[in-house]
Amino acid sequence: MITYLEGVVIEKGTDFLVVLIGGIGLKVYAPIISVEKAEPGKKFQFHTQLIVREDLLALYGFETAQELEYFNLLLGVTGIGPRLALAILSHAGVETIRRSVVQEQPDFLSRVPGVGKKTAQKILLHLQGKLTGFEEGFAEIRTTDYEVIEALTALGYSLVQAQAAVQTISKDVPDTVEEKIRAALQSLA
Repeated sequence: MITYLEGVVIEKGTDFLVVLIGGIGLKVYAPIISVEKAEPGKKFQFHTQLIVREDLLALYGFETAQELEYFNLLLGVTGIGPRLALAILSHAGVETIRRSVVQEQPDFLSRVPGVGKKTAQKILLHLQGKLTGFEEGFAEIRTTDYEVIEALTALGYSLVQAQAAVQTISKDVPDTVEEKIRAALQSLA
C-alpha cells in the first residue's frame, strides 16, 4: 500500500499531477487547490490512498492527513466513488464539509457539481458522529454570510474561495448582504 510519497512534479493536469519518483512518473489525482499550488520542477509531498478495483488502479494524493481522512470518510457514503469524493474536497474543502455536518446544512455540499440534495443529505447522515471533537470552535453561519457565499458561488468562485472571502470580512462592515458582497469581492481581487 502506498500511503505517502514525495517527488518532483513533472506535469500538471486539471485534477492530477505527474510526480517523478526514482525515475518513475506516477499520476496522482489531487484536489484542485493542490494542483494549482504545485509547480513543475519542484518537490511535492502527498498523503495517498491507492484505489484498486477490477478496472482501475488509481492513486489519490492529499497535502494533509486530514484531507485523506475526509476522502476516506466520503468513500464510505453510498453512491460516492473516488472521483466524486475528490470533487467534493476540491470544491468544498475540509472546513466546509465539517461545518456542513456540524451545523446540519446540506446546502453547502449540494453546490458541488455532481452532488444533489439527496447525496448531500447522505453525506451528512454518514458523517454525523464521525467528526467527534470538532463541534466546538464553529460560529454559526449568519443568514447574510450564507447569502454572500451563494452570491459569490453564483459569480463563479468556488465554495472554498467564497467561504474564505466571507471569513476575511471585517467586523466593521455593516451586516447587509450588499456591503458584505462588496467587501468579499475586494478581498478576492
